[in-house]
Amino acid sequence: MNSVTAARSGKSGTARTYLVKLWKKNRVAYLFLLPWLVGLFVLTLGPMVNSFYYSLTKFDLISPPKFVGLENYKTMFTADPRYFTSLKVTFTYVFTSVPLKLIFALLVAALMNRGLRGLGFYRTLYYLPTLLGGSVAIAVLWRKIFGASGIVNQFLLKFGIHAPDWIANPKYALYSIVALSVWQFGSSMIIFLAGLKQIPQDFYEAAQVDGASKIKQFFFITIPLLTPVIFFNLVIQLIGAFQAFTQSFIISGGQGGPIDSTLFYTLYLYLKGFAFYEMGYASAMAWVLLLIIGVFTAVIFASSKYWVHYGDGGK
Repeated sequence: MNSVTAARSGKSGTARTYLVKLWKKNRVAYLFLLPWLVGLFVLTLGPMVNSFYYSLTKFDLISPPKFVGLENYKTMFTADPRYFTSLKVTFTYVFTSVPLKLIFALLVAALMNRGLRGLGFYRTLYYLPTLLGGSVAIAVLWRKIFGASGIVNQFLLKFGIHAPDWIANPKYALYSIVALSVWQFGSSMIIFLAGLKQIPQDFYEAAQVDGASKIKQFFFITIPLLTPVIFFNLVIQLIGAFQAFTQSFIISGGQGGPIDSTLFYTLYLYLKGFAFYEMGYASAMAWVLLLIIGVFTAVIFASSKYWVHYGDGGK
């Protein structure tokens, strides 16, 4: 026993010595990293662990949390039809807004890559909506623009078209938010533009010699060589779209209406946590959302070897 204890003591002393040496060698780096480490453990990992615990409890923010195991997850998938409505609305929004935004951003970037005069001005002009689009002010403005007597309907009325209230009509309310998302294409456009400028002009010159049209050059040179940038933009925009909240909250008046047509997942999560005081249920929803985003991101990464082409010939 004494030999075993001595061996363990020796290993412990060796590990302590190693940690002391590591600290002395890198203490300056650790001091510089300290703000980030505090943020990671106090503002990120700590709340995540707490959230997971709450997801296993019944917690109304007033009484102490009561452990209920997986009951919140079971209720979510078996006894809450509004939860599935929020999933349907969110998936519709994600799978509509993300492709439209990327296509629009790519087309505008391709136009701006043709040696347009005043490129810096247009680049700034198109990037502004990205800076402003997620704000409450723009969401309020959007509600006014697409309202019953908004600018859009006033414009259509000049041509004799009596358009509906885009915000109050459940058929169109979600798509007015999709339009707002597509309007914020600036960040994707800037990244596409940077990627387009990295494509060697030799490829286009060789294609012109062979008689390839501009459309063929776009689909057989530009798109394949731009797939790493498309991949990056797709992942970023997909994750952001799943987390969209402000637009739905402001435009629907914080209730996801009309008739739950704009009830985003994040908005329903907020309502459960801070309007109905079901923080345990809301925490469970947050973990399911994290899982959904993780699965979609993993699928995109796994499929990238089939469609993303890098300049060195690797995938």
